[in-house]
Amino acid sequence: MARDGTLGRAAVGAATAVLVAGGAALGWHVGNLHNGLIAAAFTAVGLFVLRRSPRNPEGRLFVATGVAHAVMYAGRQYGLHPGPLPGASWVGWCGVWPLPLVLVLIGVTVMGFPTGRLPSRAWRPVVGVLGAVGLVLSAVSALWPVEYGRTGLVAAHPLHLPGAAAAEAFYGVARPFGYLLLQLTWVACVVVRMRQARGDEARQLRWFVYAVTVSAAVMLVGLAVWRSPVPGALTAPLIAAAAGAAILKYRLYDIDPVINRSLVFGAMAAAVTAGYAVVVTGVGRLVDGHGTLLSLAATGVVAVAFEPLRRRVQRIADRLVYGRRATPYEALARLSAHLTAPAGGLLDGICTTVADAVGAREVVLWTGPPDALRAVSVWPAASPVPDGARRLADLVAVPVRHDGGFRGALTVTKAPGEPLSAAEQRLVGDLAAQAGLVLELRATAQRLVAAGDAARRRLERDLHDGAQQRLVTVAMELGGVVRSATAAGADDVAAQASAVREQLLEATAELREMARGLHPAVLTQDGIEAATGFLADRSPLPVRLTVSVGRRLPAEAEATAYFVVSEGLTNAAKHSGATVVSVTVSLAAAGLVVEVADDGTGGAAVRPGSGLEGLMDRLAILDARLTVDSGPAGTRLRTVIPCT
Repeated sequence: MARDGTLGRAAVGAATAVLVAGGAALGWHVGNLHNGLIAAAFTAVGLFVLRRSPRNPEGRLFVATGVAHAVMYAGRQYGLHPGPLPGASWVGWCGVWPLPLVLVLIGVTVMGFPTGRLPSRAWRPVVGVLGAVGLVLSAVSALWPVEYGRTGLVAAHPLHLPGAAAAEAFYGVARPFGYLLLQLTWVACVVVRMRQARGDEARQLRWFVYAVTVSAAVMLVGLAVWRSPVPGALTAPLIAAAAGAAILKYRLYDIDPVINRSLVFGAMAAAVTAGYAVVVTGVGRLVDGHGTLLSLAATGVVAVAFEPLRRRVQRIADRLVYGRRATPYEALARLSAHLTAPAGGLLDGICTTVADAVGAREVVLWTGPPDALRAVSVWPAASPVPDGARRLADLVAVPVRHDGGFRGALTVTKAPGEPLSAAEQRLVGDLAAQAGLVLELRATAQRLVAAGDAARRRLERDLHDGAQQRLVTVAMELGGVVRSATAAGADDVAAQASAVREQLLEATAELREMARGLHPAVLTQDGIEAATGFLADRSPLPVRLTVSVGRRLPAEAEATAYFVVSEGLTNAAKHSGATVVSVTVSLAAAGLVVEVADDGTGGAAVRPGSGLEGLMDRLAILDARLTVDSGPAGTRLRTVIPCT
């Protein structure tokens, strides 16, 4: 079967080559050139597609289109040859009357691109109507010489039937209507298909539409500048080649930058030409200037306006090609901006940047070792963060690395049937490399915070167990000195010793407070519930405390929550003029929720060097944000600390 298919394709190719070569040998006729080029290009591309994919329906349609044009080309060339040649009436006739049916065949080929099948069954009746219109027009053309006035054939129509005038009148009305119907149907079908297409099929259609657009543009330029359709006809092979490459998915994902650069180049070429023409022609007529001076002036105007105009045109082209998604450069620039922005939301910024760059429906950032990845951020923000641990092998993910070390992974989900293109995969890889730096900085900051908390705990323990205990012992010994001096009648010595003892006790109390400020022992020993209760008891303002945690949490989460409550109570007591403070600490699915609210006069804000700024920086290291809502009704501090 494979050998039969190969022989069949070889026979079709040979027959087409003979028809095209034979027709070309009969002379040069510009009006028939496009048929020969379409015949050669579409047959060659169709056969190549069938060689790579023997059952491809679109390849067969391409071959049928090419063979039909080869027959028309050879027949017309034969009928156009001066003489006329023997049998020119019938041979030339074969090159004329099939035209409407061939146009229907082209329409089906276009409507079926790139799969060779219509977008849906609803288009089958439409193709039936087009076929009927083509059949009627071809039948009229076959029976009467209604097309001969446009072809210029030397030989006359072989049939001489009555009713030629009526046929000519009918054809003069039906032909424009039928051809317009054909073209509108093709365009409508392609538009519908492009709106429905996703992934590879969308890019296949872009390649084809791009080639058709370039060919049409060249045709218009040729007609406007040289008054000749030859330039447009010469681009016919471009359409076939682009379509063949799209069908076979060769360099399929390079189309976006190609279209982008073409739009910019075409727009700038038109703008430069128009600007030059306006200055030289328009101003020249007004001032009756000399050509050389005006040319120099036009060149200067174009040079000055070129770069600002190019940037604007580039932005428009980016929007047309990439839609609302960011260009690769914009994506990397945005991620860099997140790195230099104030602390907070770095991980969310990574996900948002990736989503904007590739038009994703969902992006999830995972951190941890490859066998225990946990989701730390997701886009869109309204989507729930996946629970539990995942293995890298179970995810379709892009690894996030830094300095050769594994830091996490990115999972990118697009619309169904629309996988990441090669260019998008490269872009996600570049963004993942930048994300690796972010995760490394984040891990480093977390290690620094953990190390700082550990140092505080050690210092607090050393002060409590060392210096503080010694001072208490000294105070007790001084108490003994006071009693001994009193018993011996040395009242002056007793008074002095008593004063020193009081100062020592005050210093011990201050040292105890300082140790608690470094890291409260109650937090280490009993957890966040007891620690917030301790803060509430020491607050000068009444505190309504609600704590619902139920278990011990990671040390850095408990310490951060403690400092949030401490800062909120301190600010309320010093600055708000409040009468009561409400503190809520609860464990939710998103993390540890901490809220401190008062009924004071407001005015709280995050200022450089303030305690709130330091608190925000500490929270940002734990991927948390501090919300400050302060107004005449009071101040509310709220945060959610991840504690998985």
